[in-house]
Formats: sequence, C-alpha cells, structure tokens
Amino acid sequence: MRRVVRRQRGFSPALGRSPQAFSRPGGSAAQAAGFTLIEVVVAFGLLALALTLLLGALSGAARQIHQAALSGRAALHAQTLLAQVGAGGGLEPGHDEGDLDQGRYHWTLDIAPWTDPRLPTDGLASPGAARLLEVQLSVRWGARDGERLQWRSLRLAPAEGTLGATQ
Repeated sequence: MRRVVRRQRGFSPALGRSPQAFSRPGGSAAQAAGFTLIEVVVAFGLLALALTLLLGALSGAARQIHQAALSGRAALHAQTLLAQVGAGGGLEPGHDEGDLDQGRYHWTLDIAPWTDPRLPTDGLASPGAARLLEVQLSVRWGARDGERLQWRSLRLAPAEGTLGATQ
C-alpha cells in the first residue's frame, strides 16, 4: 500500500507553517507579521490602561479607609471630651483647647450662654432659673476641610449663685 502525502501550500514538514501561509490575499508575509505586532502592542496598551485604572481605584479605596479610620478616632476623642464637660463641677462659659495622640488631633472647646433667637431678649428669665449653655467642640487632624469634625450641644447648667454652680 502506497502512502500519499499531500502537500499544502505554505507547509514544510521541517519548518512547520511558513509565513506565506498566514499572508492575506494581496499582501506579503512581512505585512501580515507587522499587523500581528500591532495587535500585540494595542493589547499591551489596553492592559496597561486597565491596570492603571485598577491601581488608581485601589489606592483611592485605601486612602478612604485611612481617612475613615482617622475620622473614627476623632469621633472617639470627641465623645470622651464631651463626656468630661461639666463632669467635675460646674459648667461655665469659656474656651479651651489641646492636643491628643502626640499632637495628631487638635481640639477646641467653646462654651457660651445660649439664647433662643426666636424669643425676645428683654430679660424675661428669672434670676434663679437654670440656664442653657451651648457647647461647641471641634476636632481637627489635618489641614484640609474634610479633616475636621464639629459637634454642637446644649447643656443645662444650674443658675449662677445656686448650689451646684461654681462661682
């Protein structure tokens, strides 16, 4: 039995497929190889663009996580500071400030008498009545506006000159 070997165009048993087998009609082998190279370059360009976008998103997420951690820590410090306001004695108007965590957080506390802007201020309050004080606390941990938290609260303080009020 005789074996028939068919030869295909562009096929050589020693070399495999020749570049002519991949050429397009009307084009040369050099043009076909160049077109494949362009495809590879474009694919690498798209891959680089996708990786750039992905790494940018990941770094943005890491920055947001870090910012949330700093903000949460500032809220814990503020909760502690607000719990201490008026705890050791009377609550008096004034200003105080300080630093926490080796200077990472700077806080400012302002206490001032509060009056309702809708009510007339013609002295209707009785002399022995309790008074409302507005407590404003600001905690800052950076230079940007987003790196600051503020709280406002009203506290009831005994009237001046009564038992429990400091003089």
